[in-house]
Amino acid sequence: MARGFRLAALLRLRHAQQDQAAAALAGSAERLRSAADARTRARRTLADQSLDVADAATLSALAAARASTRGMLAELDAVAGQREAEHAAARQAHAEARRAALALEKLEARHDERVAADELRAEQLVLDEIGSASVAAGRGVDGPDDTDGGSTR
Repeated sequence: MARGFRLAALLRLRHAQQDQAAAALAGSAERLRSAADARTRARRTLADQSLDVADAATLSALAAARASTRGMLAELDAVAGQREAEHAAARQAHAEARRAALALEKLEARHDERVAADELRAEQLVLDEIGSASVAAGRGVDGPDDTDGGSTR
């Protein structure tokens, strides 16, 4: 009878933790992409503003819009920095969860190899017993001690 891997429940837990960390990593990557896209849009908005100035009021409005866009861009840069830090932390957590699961996977593989070797050894013992019994039974019927003087049957 094969012995079960005693740490199988812990391995399942580690795989669940790894899946959870992978989901958190994917979410942080998406938030990072979103922040980068928002920064790109803000930079385009800042670069694409037309310079058609007809009077002082238009110039003031244009200056206010540019200042607002620069402020928004500074905030987006801060958000992007925070998201990059979160993504790095999520990447680290995923790597740690993977490392913990990998250690148990290696233990499980070694356990499976040992169990397979034990099963093969037990099977070989049974085959050796069967072979020994066959040889012993064969000697009892037509063994070297059983001579009938060379007569044919």
